[in-house]
Amino acid sequence: MANKELTMPTKYDPKATEQKWYPYWVDGKFFEATGDKKKDPYTIVIPPPNVTGKLHLGHAWDTTLQDILSRVKRMQGYDVLWLPGMDHAGIATQAKVEGKLREEGTSRYDLGREKFLEKSWEWKEEYADFIRSQWAKLGLSLDYSRERFTLDDGLSSAVREVFVKLYEKGLIYRGEYIINWDPQTKTALSDIEVIHQEVTGHFYHMRYPLADGSGSIEIATTRPETMLGDSGIAVHPKDERYKHLIGKKAILPIVGREIEIVADDYVDREFGSGAVKITPAHDPNDFEIGNRHNLERILVMNEDGSMNENADKYQGMDRFECRKQLVKDLQEAGTLFKIEEHIHSVGHSERSGAVVEPYLSTQWFVKMGPLAEQAIELQKSEDKVQFVPDRFEKTYLNWIENIRDWCISRQLWWGHRIPAWHHKETGEIHVGLEEPSDIENWEQDEDVLDTWFSSALWPFSTMGWPDEEAADFNRYYPTNVLVTGYDIIYFWVARMIFQGIEFTDQRPFNDVLIHGLVRDSEGRKMSKSLGNGVDPMDVIEKYGADSLRFFLSTGSSPGQDLRFYWEKVESTWNFANKIWNASRFALMNMDGMTYDELDLTGEKSTADKWILTRLNNTVEQVTRLINNYEFGEVGRYLYNFIWDDFCDWYIEMAKLPLYGEDEAAKKTTRSVLAYVLDQTMRLLHPFMPYLTEEIWQHLPHEGESITVASWPVKQEELDFPEAAADMALLTEIIRSVRNIRAEMNVAPSKPIELRIKPKSEEAQKQLEQNSQYIERFCNPETLTISADLQAPEKSMTAVVSGAELFLPLEGLINIDEEIERLHGELKKLDSEVDRVQKKLANERFISKAPEKVVEEERAKEKDYLERRSNVEARIKELKK
Repeated sequence: MANKELTMPTKYDPKATEQKWYPYWVDGKFFEATGDKKKDPYTIVIPPPNVTGKLHLGHAWDTTLQDILSRVKRMQGYDVLWLPGMDHAGIATQAKVEGKLREEGTSRYDLGREKFLEKSWEWKEEYADFIRSQWAKLGLSLDYSRERFTLDDGLSSAVREVFVKLYEKGLIYRGEYIINWDPQTKTALSDIEVIHQEVTGHFYHMRYPLADGSGSIEIATTRPETMLGDSGIAVHPKDERYKHLIGKKAILPIVGREIEIVADDYVDREFGSGAVKITPAHDPNDFEIGNRHNLERILVMNEDGSMNENADKYQGMDRFECRKQLVKDLQEAGTLFKIEEHIHSVGHSERSGAVVEPYLSTQWFVKMGPLAEQAIELQKSEDKVQFVPDRFEKTYLNWIENIRDWCISRQLWWGHRIPAWHHKETGEIHVGLEEPSDIENWEQDEDVLDTWFSSALWPFSTMGWPDEEAADFNRYYPTNVLVTGYDIIYFWVARMIFQGIEFTDQRPFNDVLIHGLVRDSEGRKMSKSLGNGVDPMDVIEKYGADSLRFFLSTGSSPGQDLRFYWEKVESTWNFANKIWNASRFALMNMDGMTYDELDLTGEKSTADKWILTRLNNTVEQVTRLINNYEFGEVGRYLYNFIWDDFCDWYIEMAKLPLYGEDEAAKKTTRSVLAYVLDQTMRLLHPFMPYLTEEIWQHLPHEGESITVASWPVKQEELDFPEAAADMALLTEIIRSVRNIRAEMNVAPSKPIELRIKPKSEEAQKQLEQNSQYIERFCNPETLTISADLQAPEKSMTAVVSGAELFLPLEGLINIDEEIERLHGELKKLDSEVDRVQKKLANERFISKAPEKVVEEERAKEKDYLERRSNVEARIKELKK
C-alpha cells in the first residue's frame, strides 16, 4: 500500500476509500499503543457508549474530537493509547431486554436470573458489534487490542475491590432512607437520574380534626394519596397560631388514626397555612422531621406504584387512581375544602419517564462528604483538573460542594452484583472480595450496583488496576484528556475524579474538554418524539465520513451546542472535492516524481516563497489551536489555506512554470507542489483521515501510512516574509481588476489596457519582477508599470496598498457612474478612517492592547488616509 500510484481517479469515492483504508490501518496495527519507552505516553479513554442501541450524532462528535487529538499526538511522536470500550448501562439495557422479552410473550421472572443474564449478554454482543462497525465507519483510531467492557472480569474485580475498601473505611453503608423510586423499572435512582419537569398539578387543602374535638388544623398537599401514611403534623415552634396545639393529637381523615402535632424549625410559617402533614416513608424532608420526633414510618405503596395493605380500602389501586378516589371521598366527607391549580416541579425517571416516587427503602449508599472534600481540595492545587472551557469548573464544584450521599444499589439483575452476603439465620452481613466459606448459610444481596459506580473507575480499571504493577496502569495512567458533554459532568466526570483521587492518589485526567449537545437546525434537542434525529450513518452514506467529521469538529467552539445542517455537511463535501481535484492536478503535473527527487533548494518564484511561508504560518496556527482545543478555528485556518491560498492562487500561479519551457523552474514548482500538498494532507489528516490517506499514498512519500507520518513543524529555511508583502500587492491588484471587469461587465477573456502607478521604487521593482502573474490573471493587451503615469481620462480606477490602477475603457465607461462608484468607495474609506481613529483615541485601548496591535491599527490609519486622499483626487479629476 505504501507505493504511490501515479494517477488518481477523476472523482473521489468515499465509500471505496473508507472500505480500503480502515482495514489497512487496523491490520497494520497503526493504532496500537507500543509501550515504546523512547516516546512519551499520551492517553485518552473513550467515554464508553451504552450497549443499548446504536451511536447517535453526539457520540460521533465526541469520538471525532478524541480521534483528532489521538491522530495528532501519534503523528507528533507520542506513544498514543486511545482505549475503547462499552458500558453495560444497567437500567437502560435491562429495560431493552425486558421489552424484547415482552414482545416474545415472556418476562425475566419466567426465565429466572441466570437465563435472563444469558439473554442480556446476547443483547450486549449484538449491539457491541453494531457499535464497533460504527466506530470503523467514523474512522476512529482506537486500540482494539485493549477494548474493555464494564462487566468484563478485570473491571468486575476492580468494582469489588472499590466496594470492599469503601465499606471497610466506613464510606459505604446500608440503611433505610427515602430514595428516588422508579415504579416502572422497580428500582432506586440516584438524584441525577431524576429529570425535573414543570407540570400543572393541584394543591389540595384539607382540615384534619383535632382529637379533643376542639376544632381542626388546616394542611395542604400535592400528593393526597400519601396522607394515608401520615404519622404527624408539624408547625413552627414560634408560630403563635399553633403554640397551643403542640403536643396534641389530630385525627387522620379516612383512616381514623391519631397523629401527633410536633414543633419543628423546618416549617415555613409564611407558606400555606403554616402547618404541614408529615409522611416519613414518602418524603425526604418528612423523613428527617420524623427522625427528629420519633414518628412512625408507614409505607403505603408497593414497588410498582400500587397501594399496599396500609392504604386501607384503597389497597391494590394504582397511586394515581387512588388519588382520584381519595379526593372524591375527602370531598364527600367535607375534609377537602379547596383545590387550586399549582405549577410545580415533578421528578421523572431519566430512563423510563415514569413519575418518580420518594420511597422508603433499604439501600446501599456511599458517604460522599470525605470523598467530595478530597476532590474540592484537588481543585485548589497545581494538579487540579483543567476544565475547558474553564467556566465548567464552577458547574462541577457547585454540585460537588453540595453533594448528598449516593444511593448505589439498584433492584436489577443486569449489573455488578453487590459483594455482600446476608446470614440466613442471624442477619449478619458479610462484605468481601470472596463469598463466605460456609456459603450454604448465606445469601448474596440481590441488588446490583448503579452503572455509574463502575463507570467512575473507567480511567484506571481499564488499565489493569487494582494490580498496581500492571504495565498499562503504570505507563498510561493518569490519562491526558477526557472529552465529554456538559450533560454528564455530575453523572460521570465528578465521580471519576473523586474515585481517582481515593484509589490512585491522582487526578484521573489532566484536562476535561467539554462540548455541548448536537441540536437540529432550529436549535431543538434531537428526540424520537420530535422526529428530528439524524443518524450519523445516514450522513456518512450520503457524504462520507470525512465530511461529517469536519463539520462536527469545526462547527462550534468548546462548550457550545452544535446545530446540525445538511447544507453545511454538503459544503464540507464540496471542500473535500476541491481538495481532490487540486491534488489530481498537482499529481498529473509531477511527471512521476519520486520522493528522492523532491528538491526545494532551487530558485523559487514569489508564488513559491509565498505558499511556503503561508504553509509555515498555517502549521504554527493549527498546532497552537489544536493544543488549545480550538477545533473550530483550526477548521477556519485549514479551509482558508487550502481553498483560497493553495487552490485559488498557488495552483493557478504554478501553471505558468509548469506549462513553460524553464525546466529548472518546472522542477522547483513540482517539488513545492508535492511538499505543500504532503504537509497540508498531514495537517488535515486528523480531521479527514480517509481523503488524506488516499491522496498522500499517491504523493511522493516515505513510510507506510499518513497515520504515522510526522506532524508538520515550521521550517525556518522555508519562511520568506517579504514574499507575503509582494503577494499581497499582486493579489490586491488582480482582485481589483477582476472587480472592475465584473462591475463594467467586461469578460475576463477580453484584453484590456492596464496601467499601474507604483507608490515607491520598491513596489515598482516587485511589480516588474512579477508582471507575469498580472499578465496571466488580468489579461491585459498592454501593461504599463510606471511611477510617472497620470490618470487618463475616461478610465476605471482603483487604489490599492502600494499602487494606483488605471484601466482606460474608452466606450465602456460612463463618467457619471464612475464618479458615483468612487463616492461609494470614499464613503467606505471615511467609515474605516473614523473607526480606526476612534480606536486610537481610546486611552484604554492604547494602554491595554499589545504594542504590535496598536502599531497595526496605526498602519491601517495611514493606509486608509492615503487611499482616501487618492480617491478624492480622482473624483476631482473626473469632474473637470
